[in-house]
Amino acid sequence: MDAFENIPGIKTNDSVVIFWFRRDLRIDDNTGLYHALNSGKKVLPIFIFDTEIIEHPDKRTDARIIFIRNALQMIQEKLQSSGSSLLLLTGKPTEIFNGLTEKLNIHEVYTNHDYEPYAIKRDQAVATLLQLKGIGFKTFKDQVIFEKNDIIKANGEPYTVFTPYSRQWIKTINKLTLSLYNPQQLIHNLVRCEIPRSDEMLKNTISIDSLPTKPEIPLDIIRNYHLTRDIPSIEGTSKLSHHLRFGTISIRKLVNMAMELNETFLGELIWREFFMMILWYFPGVVTNSFKTKYASIEWKNNENEFIRWCNGETGYPLVDAGMRELNATGWMHNRVRMITAGFLVKHLLIDWRWGEAYFAQKLLDFELSSNNGNWQWAAGCGCDAAPYFRIFNPYEQAKKFDPHHTYIIKWVPEYGTKNYAQPMVEHNFARQRAINTYKRSLLY
Repeated sequence: MDAFENIPGIKTNDSVVIFWFRRDLRIDDNTGLYHALNSGKKVLPIFIFDTEIIEHPDKRTDARIIFIRNALQMIQEKLQSSGSSLLLLTGKPTEIFNGLTEKLNIHEVYTNHDYEPYAIKRDQAVATLLQLKGIGFKTFKDQVIFEKNDIIKANGEPYTVFTPYSRQWIKTINKLTLSLYNPQQLIHNLVRCEIPRSDEMLKNTISIDSLPTKPEIPLDIIRNYHLTRDIPSIEGTSKLSHHLRFGTISIRKLVNMAMELNETFLGELIWREFFMMILWYFPGVVTNSFKTKYASIEWKNNENEFIRWCNGETGYPLVDAGMRELNATGWMHNRVRMITAGFLVKHLLIDWRWGEAYFAQKLLDFELSSNNGNWQWAAGCGCDAAPYFRIFNPYEQAKKFDPHHTYIIKWVPEYGTKNYAQPMVEHNFARQRAINTYKRSLLY
């Protein structure tokens, strides 16, 4: 634990508050950071590369690690301009905090809520550890507008259908004023120090050209979102999903803007919170179908066919383009995600969990609740999911949303030549096979 053996600016008996950055990698409008700075104590900001989640914080080829490191570098620059510094640590959070409590006089630890099953257990373990040492652990709502039981039915039960949830969400938010938390006036309450070792892991940060680290809100795209969001060949989506996932942008700022600019875009933000609510109330969806009657579907689970899907070699141009975009950039257009997912589960009869796991591995904007919710939607087994007999025709989808093959040719340059793969399964055959398989499984 020599990384914080001697922190310049902190004396042994100084009482400090720690702010723990996690999925909130920004200074501005950060709820937990604001309250920490307003606590009356000097605040030491930290970030932990949690080895229970990541293989190694210096892994150069992992887009998510690269993005985190770039975001931390921006935080570090802001902190250093105020005479402070970010303390970076690597290890298991409970071990890290145990070591910190032995070296520092910690009054309280502040952070923001996280809703995923692992995060809940982690925070419970950290809170218990700190409580035994007489140290407070305070967490705040920050990555969503509404959480847990904020939006529930009149009888106290959670919504499991999106439309009534969305109506209640909008009805509730219309009664609120979303204030932003500005920490600038409290920035002097940071610990005044320089931690030489804190930025070693941030050296030689790598830019991700297709997904910039700085969260620039594309106002024109959001304004026209309802007109452009389904066309993969143009810049018609906000590409802010990874910023929401890592908290480099404030959800309150974005919702305020969406409410003024575009109802359809706001709806996508509500879907995100709906899936988070589902995960909170029904954590079993991580490994099981929300609709239990879908548990007996007889998946083919052909490994060779799965590999061809992963590599974008199915012979279905729009599917292949989407998978190649994902593999090359860590991102895939939203409509194409739906088409590629539907193809895997319906055309190939491969378990949705296989596809969900592959997306989780590749997507820079991977968020467990949304990834799980959307895959179960595509498979027909989730809450408020598409009916099992709704099977998209990838050819018709391409005609409608990429009529000039602009997107397809960008990612599948051999399309239209003899070098392009033949379709691995005929659409009408696959469609009927899927319907029959689902029907047979749902009878029992």
